[in-house]
Amino acid sequence: MTGETPARARDGAGRPAFPVGPDAGVPTFPVRRAVGPAAGGDVRGEARRAIEAVLMAATDPVPARDLAELVECGVDLVAALCRELADEYVAEGRGFVLAEVAGGYRYQTHPDLAPYVEQFVLEGQHVRLSAPALETLAIVAYKQPITRGQVSAIRGVNVESTLQTLVQKGYVQEIGRDPGPGLASLYGTTPHFLERLGLASLADLPALGDFVPGPEVVEALERGLRADQDPRLEAPTDGPGPGAPEPGDPAGA
Repeated sequence: MTGETPARARDGAGRPAFPVGPDAGVPTFPVRRAVGPAAGGDVRGEARRAIEAVLMAATDPVPARDLAELVECGVDLVAALCRELADEYVAEGRGFVLAEVAGGYRYQTHPDLAPYVEQFVLEGQHVRLSAPALETLAIVAYKQPITRGQVSAIRGVNVESTLQTLVQKGYVQEIGRDPGPGLASLYGTTPHFLERLGLASLADLPALGDFVPGPEVVEALERGLRADQDPRLEAPTDGPGPGAPEPGDPAGA
């Protein structure tokens, strides 16, 4: 690189806020004092706050070793600080706890509040699928394994984006390849799909016959379709036909 080197940010004492390594030229983090019993309360408090922030942002349990590297102190001290925080949360009656699980620390909801959390997750955060997505999901569920082209042929539209949405939401997954030309991907439902529907297996899906209308309904629908296609065709009525004289009409005498 050529040209003038930009000025680095400096702290209140005029020192570089982020010193640069003399050899590699790679920015390094400022060196902190070791956190321990002899250290000032501010440094210990900073470590506590840093642990809280990291655990709040983490999605998985964070091992004490990783926390110790972040705050630059001993693993034993990190464990002690986590115990202090956990005890404070319990004493203050918070709705969350700091738990040690799976070899690390994480925040989780208080066990006593499980009914509220369950109601929030099952009802408050329920996201409805669109009608096209539901139609596509139903086809995959009942016809799996099935290719994207076969789903599109059944629905009569391109289902590429809809199918991708179902894959992203975890309801559908690729389960193999069609042996035919092109080796198209075969799709099927996931265990998450069964979990959300409360089913033990695909055998517990409702029979399609339960959703098929009766013969009389089908016949009525067919009559309506024929009438729409040819206005001259009308459904039969119980009264006199068109142009028929009413009873007592002299024209009918």
